[in-house]
Amino acid sequence: MAEILRLENINYSYIDGGYERQILKDLSYSFEAGKFYTILGPSGSGKTTLLSLVAGLDTAKSGKIYFNGKDIDEIGLHKFRRNAISIVFQQFNLISYLTAVENVLLAMSETDNEIPKDRKNVAYNLLERFGIVRSKADRMVNQLSGGEQQRVAIARSLASNVDLIFADEPTGNLDTATEKEIISIFKELAHDFGKTIIVVTHSDTVSAMSDQRVLLKDGKLTKIK
Repeated sequence: MAEILRLENINYSYIDGGYERQILKDLSYSFEAGKFYTILGPSGSGKTTLLSLVAGLDTAKSGKIYFNGKDIDEIGLHKFRRNAISIVFQQFNLISYLTAVENVLLAMSETDNEIPKDRKNVAYNLLERFGIVRSKADRMVNQLSGGEQQRVAIARSLASNVDLIFADEPTGNLDTATEKEIISIFKELAHDFGKTIIVVTHSDTVSAMSDQRVLLKDGKLTKIK
């Protein structure tokens, strides 16, 4: 499979109580298109920090991140975030005063990527593919269950036609059965849609179903065989 995201010699630190604490140390790793990755590691190891860096939400002290062979700083972080990535959060981060379909339509309006002209039908079809029928798609998202809201968030992440989908503990608030359903959706996004899925998780259930498990420890990423 083709490489889509590459990290080269990433270093990240912050000041804690007057001392510099280094979280990531000369970290290098490559991610391939169409694969579902999980990043594991002890609390405080820097998993969420790493996700913020690859999503262009924060910048490393040194090192480079490449998307399709291009430095994301040269692409421009705003443009990279707008057109290359989507993030699925544990708390869903949906807009509560909008319906499910309106949340998905909003994502379509915030990208420069090519989106079909019949956007509303596409939004309904996306939601239905992930188990949100039209009657529920027309409800305010706060009227949906936690699992349904996470499905809306995933449909929203796909609506902007990006190549990279990141998730930070996306099943942390869900029961075991719903967790497995959400993981199956991530696998579908990778294998059927060709998206690269990178999930930060503490869940053994999530990691066991991913294509590749990666451990973040002592500032480095290592493939788990």
